[in-house]
Amino acid sequence: MGRILCRDGTGREGRMARVTIKSIARDLGISHMTVSRALSNHPNVLRETREAVRKRAEELGYVRSSAAAAIRGDDTRIVGLLLPNITNEFYARYANALALECDRRALHLIIHLTDDDIRRESEALRRLREVQAGSAVMVPAPGTDAPTLPRDIRAIQLIRRRADAEAVLVDDAAALGDAVAQLAGAGHRRIGYVGADPGLSSGRSRRAAFRAGLARAGLVADPLLEATGPPTPDLGRSGASRIFDAGATALVCGGFEISTGALTIWLERSGSDRNTGFVGYGDVAAYPWIRDGVAAVSVPVEALAECTAALLTDESTPNGPAHRFVAEFVVRGSAR
Repeated sequence: MGRILCRDGTGREGRMARVTIKSIARDLGISHMTVSRALSNHPNVLRETREAVRKRAEELGYVRSSAAAAIRGDDTRIVGLLLPNITNEFYARYANALALECDRRALHLIIHLTDDDIRRESEALRRLREVQAGSAVMVPAPGTDAPTLPRDIRAIQLIRRRADAEAVLVDDAAALGDAVAQLAGAGHRRIGYVGADPGLSSGRSRRAAFRAGLARAGLVADPLLEATGPPTPDLGRSGASRIFDAGATALVCGGFEISTGALTIWLERSGSDRNTGFVGYGDVAAYPWIRDGVAAVSVPVEALAECTAALLTDESTPNGPAHRFVAEFVVRGSAR
C-alpha cells in the first residue's frame, strides 16, 4: 500500500498515513467495493470509473497487496518459474520469453533456481506459498524421493514430467530419428549418443528415440557408444571422450548443456578431419558459424513460452494434460 502525508491544524506535515482502497473510495465518492473491482479490472465496472480509480491510485502511490487480495479470494497474478539454472541457453531463452509474455498479461513472474535439487525445489515452492503465488511453472527435479506436485499451487511441468499432470513438453522423437538417419546416410555406422539419465522422462524418451533411429537405419545399438547421467557439460565432455575412444565416428547429443561439453571434445578430436559427425541438442546461436555449421535438434522456445502463458491466464483450452511442441532437425556441415 502507498502512504500520504497527514497535516495537523497548523498545516505541518505529520505522520504518514496508509493509502487504502477505502481512502481512494472516499476521495472519489464511491464505494470501496467499486474501487476494488476497478483495480481488478472487473468487467462490471464502467471504463470511465476504472480509469478514474487507477489514476487516483497512481497519484497516491497505492500498491495492491497480494496477501490482502488472496484473503479476499482474488487472483494475486503471481507466477513462479522453477528452473535448474539459467546458464543453459534453453532455460535462459525460455525465462526471457515467458517474462515478456507474463508482462503482456500483467502477471508477476518470480524465478527460482533449483540446481535440479529436490530440497531447493521444495524451498522454492514454500517461498511461493508465502507470497500467495497462484501458479508455478517448473522443470521437475529428478530423484526417486521427489515429493508430489503441490496441491495449493497450480503446477505446470516444463520439458520433463514427474507426474501425470499438466505439462508443456517437446516432441523431439522425429527430430532425433532424422539426425540418426542423416548421419547414417552420410556413411556413419558407429553413431554414439550422450544424454540425460533415463530416470528423467526427457532422458528416457530421447534415448529411446535415438535407438529407434538406429533400428530404422539398420544399425544395432551398442552400449559402449552410449553415455547417460546428470545433464551437465561434464557429462557431455566425459561421455563424448569415452564414446569416441570406443570407435564412434559420429555423435548425437540429447541435451543443451550436454551438447556444450560434447562439442568441445568433438572440436578437439575431429581437428581438420571433416568426416567426424556431430549433432547438438538445441540450436545454439553460434552453431551456424562453427566450422561448416553444427547440425542440431532445434526446440521451439518461444512457442513453449507462449503456450505456458496462455495456460496461466486460461486463454488456452486444455487438450489433455500434455501440450506438445515438435522439435526440428537442422542439417548443417557437421552431419554431412
